[in-house]
Amino acid sequence: MSISLDEAVDLTRTGDVWVFRGRSVPDRAIQFTTNSPVNHVGMAVVLDDMPPLMWHAELGKSLPDLWSGSHQRGVQLHDLRDAVSVWANRYGQRAWLRQLDPPADAEMERAVLRTVARLDGTPFPSTAQLAWRWVRGRVPVLPRPGQAVSRFASRAIPAIHPRDADQARNASQARNASQARNASQARNASQARNASQAKNASQARNASQARDAGQLKDARQAKDTSSAAARERALETAYCAEVVAVTYEAMGLLPAGRRPNWYDPGRFWSGDDLGLAAGARLGAEIEVRVPSR
Repeated sequence: MSISLDEAVDLTRTGDVWVFRGRSVPDRAIQFTTNSPVNHVGMAVVLDDMPPLMWHAELGKSLPDLWSGSHQRGVQLHDLRDAVSVWANRYGQRAWLRQLDPPADAEMERAVLRTVARLDGTPFPSTAQLAWRWVRGRVPVLPRPGQAVSRFASRAIPAIHPRDADQARNASQARNASQARNASQARNASQARNASQAKNASQARNASQARDAGQLKDARQAKDTSSAAARERALETAYCAEVVAVTYEAMGLLPAGRRPNWYDPGRFWSGDDLGLAAGARLGAEIEVRVPSR
């Protein structure tokens, strides 16, 4: 099935995916380093009365970024019709449209705008970085040494014969009676001392609680700031599939926690199942016929 660019622009909605395949040396390099049948992916952003937009990352800066108003490389928001025309005519790409079903709702669209505000202008990685990130995205994250200890913590409990259990219980009762008497004497002797110690400990604890509360609040704020900064550093450079994947994650369509570099353009081709959440799915590829300029 194929449709014209005009039909595709009228048909596209927020969250729809556009995939591209070219034959140039850079295109083949991206296909090879990411083990993908396509070399570029972008996402449609269609809001209110604005013209349809393309949210993607690329090396070129031939079109103005409609978020910043300037020409830049990396993560960009373009007029969709112009972006597809440039990729088809200038870069020699074939284009396909995959529609998101069901369509994105208002909350998803707000998540898209927040992601655009956060990532617009992020630089595009070099080819070497692209290959390395793709490899790292497929290496499993190994647990830290302390995380694997818990499953070895339990020990097997041997079975006990009933007769042995009775003997052990009788011996234990006599021993327990003596221990209880001794414990009572020791307890009576120590109650006065414990009362004094408890009073002193309570005073010290009350004096330090306000200080501890302030320290805990400061530590929590520092941790939240550090986590956000670490996530931003992980996307200091971003390629097209990462941008779409992070946006889909913000929309609630992909599971959180997976590293962005696990995704490549081929993940958004029908030959690979993304496993979208909330019953969402991407339709089959619709080839888009782009007129020559």
